[in-house]
Amino acid sequence: MRPWLRHLVLQALRNSRAFCGSRGQPAPLPVPQKIVATWEAISLGRQLVPEYFNFAHDVLDVWSRLEEAGHRPPNPAFWWVNDTGAEIKWSFEELGKQSRKAANVLGGACGLQPGDRMMLVLPRLPEWWLVSVACMRTGTVMIPGVTQLTEKDLKYRLQASRAKSIITSDSLAPRVDAISAECPSLQTKLLVSDSSRPGWLNFRELLR
Repeated sequence: MRPWLRHLVLQALRNSRAFCGSRGQPAPLPVPQKIVATWEAISLGRQLVPEYFNFAHDVLDVWSRLEEAGHRPPNPAFWWVNDTGAEIKWSFEELGKQSRKAANVLGGACGLQPGDRMMLVLPRLPEWWLVSVACMRTGTVMIPGVTQLTEKDLKYRLQASRAKSIITSDSLAPRVDAISAECPSLQTKLLVSDSSRPGWLNFRELLR
């Protein structure tokens, strides 16, 4: 971790929990400081990178438990604002809960297994981040794409990757429908929308 970033993180942690112990002795490092120290040791090559590391489990869920236990303030982990000023704020605990529900959709309704590929083509919506974390939880390989993709672009990516699922919005769904018959590996299509579309699963309804 870079020195300036480490300083800012540690300063924030000091403000939330004192370092002083009994009889003037330094108290053992609370869990947040241990986490920062571990990250720093790995970045400096003093500690091996874990053989198995999952950001959702090893970072997001850890911070969620710290928040729940009162070891850190419930600051937003996710803060989304659209063009009209509407906001969505999730704490670490809320983001963890929502992403676990999204993971259940991937493993349940979509039937995705670890190593399966999923194409994610969405504008800047909260669901983009939920699906990203859900893919980490389930071991699904996420293939991101920009919303400017044409039918030809989508077909090439779906065929080359052999993606079993795709999630997108209303505006791109017709492009996917136009080429889906030429993508034999594609099994499920998820729609992020407040309305339904034939042949598609509504992601927002499945999250409820």
